[in-house]
Amino acid sequence: MSDSNEKPRNELYEERVSQARTVRKIVFFSVIGLMLIGIILFISAYFYFKNTLGPVDGSNPEEIQVTIPIGSTANQIGTILESEGLVRNGTMFRYYVRYKNESGFQAGDYNLSTGMSMDDLIDALKEGRVLQEPELVFTVPEGRWLIDVAKIIARETDHSEEEVMNVLTDREYIESLINQYPFLTDEILNEELHYALEGYLFPARYDFVEEQPTIETIIREMLNSTQSVLTEFADEIEQSEYTIHEILTLASIIEREAQKSEDRYKISGVLYNRLERGMRLQVDPTVSYAHGQHSYMTTYKMLEIDSPYNTYKYAGIPIGPIASPGKDSIKAALNPEETSAIFFYARYGGEVIYTETLEEHNAVHQQYRQEWVDGQAAEEDQDE
Repeated sequence: MSDSNEKPRNELYEERVSQARTVRKIVFFSVIGLMLIGIILFISAYFYFKNTLGPVDGSNPEEIQVTIPIGSTANQIGTILESEGLVRNGTMFRYYVRYKNESGFQAGDYNLSTGMSMDDLIDALKEGRVLQEPELVFTVPEGRWLIDVAKIIARETDHSEEEVMNVLTDREYIESLINQYPFLTDEILNEELHYALEGYLFPARYDFVEEQPTIETIIREMLNSTQSVLTEFADEIEQSEYTIHEILTLASIIEREAQKSEDRYKISGVLYNRLERGMRLQVDPTVSYAHGQHSYMTTYKMLEIDSPYNTYKYAGIPIGPIASPGKDSIKAALNPEETSAIFFYARYGGEVIYTETLEEHNAVHQQYRQEWVDGQAAEEDQDE
C-alpha cells in the first residue's frame, strides 16, 4: 500500500522539479533577451544622438546663408536650421538647447556650414557672427522706469514717446503678450498698476538689423531677453514661495536701492526678514514711484500717499515692479543673503549701513540724512 502511494509522489516531485527548471530557463533567457535589447537600444540611441548632434555633411561641407528673425524661439530656430539642411532634426535642436540651458541667440543673417556640429551652430548664433551689421543699437540701463524706457526707445527711433506709450499701455496688445509669454500672467492686468509691463522689459543692449524696427518688435526683443534670464533661474523660481511677478517686484526694489552687487544680496536678506516678520518693507523708491516722480529724498509728506506701491503704508510685497531690474538683482531676489539685520540705510555716496534695531536705524538716519539734502541741492545747482 505504501509503495503504491510513494510512486505518484516521486513522479509529482520530478514533474515539479522539471517545471521549475523550465521556468528558470525561461526567466534566464528572457533576462538575457531584455539585456540584449537594452544594449542594442542604447547603442542605437548613442549613435543616433551622435549622428544628430554632429555635422550634417562633415566631409563635403556647404556654406548656407540663414536669416534668424528677431524674437525667434529655439523651436523656431530649429525649424529654420532643419529646413535649410543644417541640422537633421529641428526638434532635437530645441531639446538640446533646453538640456544645455542655452539662451541669448542673436537675430540676423548668418553664413553657416553643413560641416558645423549642433554645438558649433549654437555658439555661432549666440555670438552673433552675422553677415549684416546692426543698423540700430541702443542700451536700456538697469533700474529705469517704464516711462524712461519709452523715452529711450523714442530717442533712438523715429517713434514718438506717445506712440511707444500707446503700445505699452494697450490692454488688447498686453493680453496678446500674456498668451505668448508664460511668465506674463493676469497679475499684470491689475488696474491699480501704473503700467502692466513695468519691470518686464529687460535692461540690456539691443542690436537690430532693421534701421527702424516697429515698437512691437522692440518690445518682443526685450521680453525675449527677460524670458532668457528667467529660464536661467527656472529652478530657483520653482523653489521660491513667491510668484515671478513678486520676484520681479522685489528685484526692482533691490535694483533701485543697491549700487554694489554685494549689497543686492544683503538688502534682499533684509527684505525677506521683514516679510517673514510681517513688517512693512518701508523702502523709499516705492514712495517715489507711487508719486510718479524721481526724488532723491522722501519727505514725511510723501509718505502719506495712499497707494498700493507705498511700502510705508502697506505691508507685504507691493502690487508690482517699480523699475526694470537687471540680472544680478533678479538673482539676489531669489538668493537672499542670511542676515540678522532688519533695517538698512543707503548713504548718498552709495554705502549701505545695516542695523538690527529701530534705535540704531534712526541714529544712522539722523547722522547721514543731511548728505542727501546737500547732494540734492548740489545736483539742482548743476542742472541750473
